[in-house]
Amino acid sequence: MIRSGCLKVSSSPWSRVVLRVWLGVAAISVVSACAVQPPLYRWGAYEDIIYTGYKNPGSSDPVSDSILLEAEMERTAAEGKRVPPGVRIHLGYLYFSQGRNDEARGMFETEREVFPESAVFVDGLLSRMEN
Repeated sequence: MIRSGCLKVSSSPWSRVVLRVWLGVAAISVVSACAVQPPLYRWGAYEDIIYTGYKNPGSSDPVSDSILLEAEMERTAAEGKRVPPGVRIHLGYLYFSQGRNDEARGMFETEREVFPESAVFVDGLLSRMEN
């Protein structure tokens, strides 16, 4: 048995095999932990639209923003990706601000179906629309 510091290394062939296996597993674990996962959603221009609206209130146009978001949602569907949470809510809000209440309601209800955790928020929006 060879003694190196606090680590005892046996000179038997089996202990070397075990050591190599453990080093291989450790190396694979490190490499796989660094692997990049693809994003769950395709955000597109949504973040830019939101940012512009908050940075310069009143500067964004609900009609052009809704056209942009509609195009982004179509592109997302064409790429086979998922629409992020909140995009339908924002598009519904833009529809509502244009007086397109039925389309707004449809966006809100679709958001509730796709993201059930948003049900309380969506139900509150829908109840405010009726008042």
